[in-house]
Amino acid sequence: MAVLRREYGLDARAAANLAAYLREERETTGALPDDRTIVLERFPDELGDRRACLLAPLGERVLAPWAIAIRARLAERLGLDVQALWADDGIVIRLPEAEERLPLEDVLIDPGAIEDLVVRELTSTSLFTTHFREAAARALLLPRRRSGARTPLWLQRRRAADLLAVALRYPDFPILLEATREVLQDVFDLPGLRAVLRDLHARRIRLVTADLDRPSPFARSLLFRWVGVYMYEDDAPAAERRAAALALDRELLRELLGSEDLRELLDPEAIAGLELELQGLAEGRRARSADDLHDLLRRVGDLGPEELAARSEGDAAALAAELEREGRAIRVRVAGEERLAAAEDAGRLRDGLGVRIPPGLPSAYTEPAPDAVLELVHRYARTHGPFLATDVAARLGLPLERVLGALVELERAGRVVRGGFRPGGRETEWCETDVLRRLRRRSLAALRREVEPVDGAVLARFLPAWQGLEDPRPGPDALAEAIERLQGAPIPAPILETDVLPARVRRYRPGDLDALLAAGEVVWVGMGGSGPEDGRIALAFRDAAPTLIPAPSERPEGEIHRALREHLATRGASFWPELLRAAGVPEERTVLRALWDLVWAGEVTNDTLAPLRALLARRARGARARPRPGTLRRLGPPAAAGRWSLVAPLLEPAPSPAEAAHARATRLLDRHGVLTREAVLAEQVPGGFAAVYGVLRALEEAGKVRRGHFVAGLGAAQFALPGALERLRSLRDAPAGRARCCLAAADPAQPYGATLPWPPSAGRPSRSAGAYLVLADGRPAAYLERGARTLLTFEPGVEADWPSALASLVKDGRVRRIELARIDGVPALESPHAERLRAAGFVEGYRGLALAG
Repeated sequence: MAVLRREYGLDARAAANLAAYLREERETTGALPDDRTIVLERFPDELGDRRACLLAPLGERVLAPWAIAIRARLAERLGLDVQALWADDGIVIRLPEAEERLPLEDVLIDPGAIEDLVVRELTSTSLFTTHFREAAARALLLPRRRSGARTPLWLQRRRAADLLAVALRYPDFPILLEATREVLQDVFDLPGLRAVLRDLHARRIRLVTADLDRPSPFARSLLFRWVGVYMYEDDAPAAERRAAALALDRELLRELLGSEDLRELLDPEAIAGLELELQGLAEGRRARSADDLHDLLRRVGDLGPEELAARSEGDAAALAAELEREGRAIRVRVAGEERLAAAEDAGRLRDGLGVRIPPGLPSAYTEPAPDAVLELVHRYARTHGPFLATDVAARLGLPLERVLGALVELERAGRVVRGGFRPGGRETEWCETDVLRRLRRRSLAALRREVEPVDGAVLARFLPAWQGLEDPRPGPDALAEAIERLQGAPIPAPILETDVLPARVRRYRPGDLDALLAAGEVVWVGMGGSGPEDGRIALAFRDAAPTLIPAPSERPEGEIHRALREHLATRGASFWPELLRAAGVPEERTVLRALWDLVWAGEVTNDTLAPLRALLARRARGARARPRPGTLRRLGPPAAAGRWSLVAPLLEPAPSPAEAAHARATRLLDRHGVLTREAVLAEQVPGGFAAVYGVLRALEEAGKVRRGHFVAGLGAAQFALPGALERLRSLRDAPAGRARCCLAAADPAQPYGATLPWPPSAGRPSRSAGAYLVLADGRPAAYLERGARTLLTFEPGVEADWPSALASLVKDGRVRRIELARIDGVPALESPHAERLRAAGFVEGYRGLALAG
């Protein structure tokens, strides 16, 4: 609040109210919408129908076309008219009665398809009819019957509606095209919307979803406007509420919008680099002698003292004085400043700009130049990248009208073109044809460099960011989002709640996961054991379990196993005393071991994770450890708590092979972003890569994924979501010294040992539970083996601060104690890394270097 009062001039009450308003919004939805976060909340209205609010402070120019496209997608899918309203900070959509949720695929629209959706749906908006009426009035198609008398607005609307009804029969009607052009270019910001959608697909912008019982404070402000708009909806003329589609002549529209729009194609770095070369500012292009400076003046034109110094290797003033003494350069005054010009330009500067030239020049330099302005403007174009006409006028000191006339004449001669060239630009620009040709070639070369495969380190930087580890969110919604992304992935049980979920959910609470399990929304299933008290499990939402959880392949056989299986099949979900009686064996330990055999095999599950936590805690203490007070229960051991049931009913109805393959392929794509054969094999998908390859190929043919060689050193069959591929390549040139990343070695976001091979080291690192890997710029720096007694380091050239990352494991409570006995195969105290570890807080112990919480 101190910042609000000091920098924004708010008094104490206003600052407190604003802070409370923002705090209430964050507590309600779990996030605040900003330029990097968009919140989609869904809630019932007064009648019980569902409404969706997309909260994003992006402005109406971006949100209006987005709302129109969302409405078009919903109308196409549901066959119903959908109401939508937009403002500067959000979109409100009223869903039909039968629609419970707004699917994310209706919001995350393909950036390449957004313009077609908007154009197709545009005439269903009152915005279009308003601009059509104004365009028709400007074209004198709505004349006044009585001169000097005002025509009522409702009558203007009526006439415009009649004209629009006739114009709908003629897609090439000029007023339709003009109204469409005006809305698409002057009212909407489609390039900005495409950029937002690309960032959403690449997860550079987060989309936070929240299902609420009532609207959040931000949404209530939008709903107030909704009531104001639709309370008197029936008062609007019929033409304003028309839902008819308009089939515009797209070729004519494309000509009207301008075909020479290369803003999204030309590379900004290519433009900047070429301009430096054309201006003699690049390395190796500066003048080193008087002859070089003379050539530069003839090529670039007159230059001021500072400009000469920037383009010269030595003493620019001395070189300029030498040219003046030799009569090869003259001092002139252009646009109100003194500059040095080549003597050959004297006639052009005199006749084109009215510059006074010194006497005594050779007659060859002072001959009349009838096309002086044309030549000067063309030289400016030859020595610059895309430019504005106002830039030329300011440089030459000419009226803008004369510059525009010269540019139009050069355009007719094919020497310059006009259009949109600079990324992010908005005004019409000009560019010399040869310069544009060179820019296209360089941009194409840059694009070809971009499509070259990235190395494995880039993939290791990409995966944690793609899976949300760089900026985890708090709360149950963040947990549900993390589970959604991890569905079906086999995760070592010991690290699920110590590393995997806390890395994705800030301030993770086990109770939140228990609540989802108890409510029946989420289930957990064993995916193979690593002994009687360890194994891997998979989480899945109940409705997705049939397609993502494979049926057990190996069923443990034994008298107790069969008895437990038959009891659960006939009696249903049961507690431990019932299972103990059904087993017919008085030895609890034997029955408990058989029960967990069924769990690890994927046949039996529980409605809570409490027994799994108890089993892992017992394993950590040791099987023969004396029970702690409070761990004995009347109903049985803690590792048998809760209600047990068979997994088989959760997998019904059994999906077809095609449905299962499609669900697994799409889930793998969502989890990995860039999916390779190695990643699929590492997750032990039933049937391997061949089981999902057909689906991936079909998605590629449908244009939903891309296939190529994206990561070097991996197989050629790689598939990527468009947004993921863009984000992967954006990390190629990430600056050195990125924040360190310390991951559990078996975390799905850690690719080494699965998708990528381990680099050489003095040991044998593996993806075992309890081991940790420190990544620096995506490259392995240090590996802490299970038990925290042995350390391996990689690549001696990596100068990352991995000792501090190891220390953070203890400080964050992920590891209780690190006691390093050996580092890279030698005693820890003799290792060359010992000093760095001491600086990070490690102290000498009788076994080596230790750090305790």
